Amino acid sequence: MTLETVSETKCFGGNQGVYKHASSSTGTDMTFQVFVPEHREGEKLPVLWWLSGLTCTHENAMIKCHYHQACAEHGVILVGPDTSPRGEDVPDDEAYDFGQGAGFYVNATQEPWAKNFQMRRYVEEELPALVADNFPVDMERQGISGHSMGGHGALTVSLRNPGRFRSTSAFSPIVSPMNCPWGEKALTGYLGDNRDAWREYDACALIEDGARIDHLLVEQGRADNFLDDELKTWLLEDAVRKAGMNASIAMQEGYDHSYFFVSTFIAEHIKWHAERLKA
Repeated sequence: MTLETVSETKCFGGNQGVYKHASSSTGTDMTFQVFVPEHREGEKLPVLWWLSGLTCTHENAMIKCHYHQACAEHGVILVGPDTSPRGEDVPDDEAYDFGQGAGFYVNATQEPWAKNFQMRRYVEEELPALVADNFPVDMERQGISGHSMGGHGALTVSLRNPGRFRSTSAFSPIVSPMNCPWGEKALTGYLGDNRDAWREYDACALIEDGARIDHLLVEQGRADNFLDDELKTWLLEDAVRKAGMNASIAMQEGYDHSYFFVSTFIAEHIKWHAERLKA
């Protein structure tokens, strides 16, 4: 598969790159970013996948997360895809929470979305294979994280793929799309009205159905204006408690939903991932 280099920039001794390729999953060009820390020739490093939230591209986290120094310190590659397919021929919606920029990491089954909105297949299958072929990643040492809609993505991708990820974390995740306006709109639009088909895209439902994560860390701001209506962190707290899962869900006083919140705690998350990825 041909990989086009959009840009490469030295950062904390490593390389921050942006790349483009023709995706078989989405039928479009897809752009993603990769930070590779400085490392010995021939060395393979653990990889942390980062999934971003509504309205984001590959670029938001790259500029606003401030993860580079921690990744360089701990020797962790970070990969961040776009949040949806894009282009003039790709279906879209006028609202910010559906269509381009709002793929919700699902495989759409409803028209006109099904042709291009295959983000689950893209992040679970196509992108990992592409990264493994082109970057010095050790695919036996993978972690995953994300923010908001991307937190939902990180949780559900990990829960559906037991044993793939040594560590899973999330910032301000949508923990139960089946039970919030953002999720109900997206899942209805992409998957139709059959709520049984939604369960594999809902972290709380997946846990209820028996899926488990060995190492889970969640960070949520108490001043997040989406907490009560969209994120509903307490639903995840209830789910992990009933399942007997070992999870750390930290409620941070005074913090909102923004990248200011994410950037405050991202170094702690990367250190936490690194400890598990290097064990």
